[in-house]
This record gives sequence, C-alpha cells and structure tokens, in this order.
Amino acid sequence: MPPPENMYCAEQINVPPELPDILKQFTKAAIRTQPPDVLSWSAAYFSALSRGEALPVKRRLEPGATGLTIGLLDILYQQLHEKDMIGSELLEQKWKELGLPKEQLQEIMSAGNFVEEMEFLKFFAVACSHLGGKSVTQAMRIVCQILTDDPDGGACRISFDSFTTLFKYLASLSREISQAQIDSVLAHLKDDVEKQAGMVMPRNFLSPECPSLG
Repeated sequence: MPPPENMYCAEQINVPPELPDILKQFTKAAIRTQPPDVLSWSAAYFSALSRGEALPVKRRLEPGATGLTIGLLDILYQQLHEKDMIGSELLEQKWKELGLPKEQLQEIMSAGNFVEEMEFLKFFAVACSHLGGKSVTQAMRIVCQILTDDPDGGACRISFDSFTTLFKYLASLSREISQAQIDSVLAHLKDDVEKQAGMVMPRNFLSPECPSLG
C-alpha cells in the first residue's frame, strides 16, 4: 500500500492556543451538570458557546439527582427568561438537550394549561410548583433560589414585584387560596419589604408570623 500523500509530525500539527482551556472548562461543566445524555448536552453546550448564549451548565453539583432539578430549571431560566413568550417547540428542544423526561414536561404543560405558546415566566412558576410538590410556599422558595442575585448560601432575596407577580399567578391556579389570603400575605410582607429596599426573601414568608401562602 502506498504511503499517504501527507505525512504529519508533531511539529506540523498546530494546536489552537485556546483549545486546552475550552476543553478544561467543558470538562468541568460536564462534571458539574452530570447530563444524562452527554452527546446531546455537549452539542447544546458548544452551540451555545459559539453563539455567546447562556451555557447549559449547573451553578453547583446536585449529587444523585434525577429528572428536573432546581439546577436544571435554573439553566432553563438563564437560557429563556429574556423571551416574554416561548413556543412549545423551542421548550421541547431545550428540555431534550438537558436529557429531561418528556413525561415531566407534559405534566407541567398540563398543570399550567399551556399549549403551543406560553409566557415563559408562567411556565417557570409552574415548574417551580412541580419541584415543590405543588406547594405554593415551596414553589416560591425555589423561585427565590433561582431568581436571586445573592451568592450561594445567601438570603435569596428577590424583588417584591417579581414575588408578587409569580405568587399571584400560582395562587390563581389553586382553588384553595382565596383573594383575602393573597392580600393578607402581601400586606404582611410589605413591612419586611420596606426595611429591605423593596426585596423579599424566604425567611420572610416562612416565618410563623406570616400568613400561609397556601
């Protein structure tokens, strides 16, 4: 067999100087995220990297977690929150890239009565409720964990406006939460919010003094 037309030696191979760092960051991201489908996730990772978009990477490791987790919902939020409306096709694509069970997506879509197009924040709120065992209180705790700009281990503060919008929406989906109860919760929290520069945190609504969120 004749030798190949081009012969290469180590000196002839040009390794881009940025490649080692790219591969190092990718490896760290894969270890932290633990994607069920590594190939699909890897394609999404490098696609997002090339377009300068939010990477599908968890902020912290979630050992032993399966299905939708706070970390994975956080990824979806970072990737899609700038869109007021989102189509089900794009949502299904992002869901698949994270290797999430299709059944979970269908449960969330059904709970929020979502069809072809939906407000992303409403989908996000229902997904938080799904993770919180359909408890509005636990859903709002997860909302604070994801939306906060506080560092890990911080108070998980979010704006009272964001809290009010999502709390009212989740309460509207429940037949057990009255308008009087909603008003009572918000009225109670306003005292804390005024002392906290317009912010609210889980400690405020988890306090025994605060009326039940539902």
